[in-house]
Amino acid sequence: MQKTGKKQNPVQLKDAVIQGIADKKGKNIVCLNMSKIPEAISDYFIICEGDSSIQVDTIARSVEETVFNLTGEEAFHREGYENSEWILLDYVDIVVHVFQPHIRGFYNLENLWADAESEEITAEQAYKQAQTK
Repeated sequence: MQKTGKKQNPVQLKDAVIQGIADKKGKNIVCLNMSKIPEAISDYFIICEGDSSIQVDTIARSVEETVFNLTGEEAFHREGYENSEWILLDYVDIVVHVFQPHIRGFYNLENLWADAESEEITAEQAYKQAQTK
C-alpha cells in the first residue's frame, strides 16, 4: 500500500524514524522487515519503548518532528497520545510503535510477527546512523 505523493523510500524513512527515537533515548529498538511477508500491512514495523508516559510521548513527538524535518513526510495516522502507553504512528510503508515496557510485553508484536526479519538497533548504531546524515 502506498500513499499518493510519497517522497521517500522506506529505507530513508526508517532511518529518520530511528534517529527520532534515538534523539530521545528510546530503548530496545527493534526493526521488523516485513517486506517479504505477503499479508503484512507495511514494509517495516519499528518498535521501541520509553520508561514512562512522558518519555513515550516525547519519543513519538520526536519521531514525527525528525521524519518531517528530514523527509517532509507526515504520519498518515497516529493514535495513543491520550494515555501514552502505546503510541502508533502510521507512515503507510512504516508503522512505528512506541510502548511502555509492560504494554510492549503484553502485546509482544515481535513474537506475533516472528516470521519477519528482525534487527535490534543499539543506541550506538542509532547514534552513528544519525551522525552520517
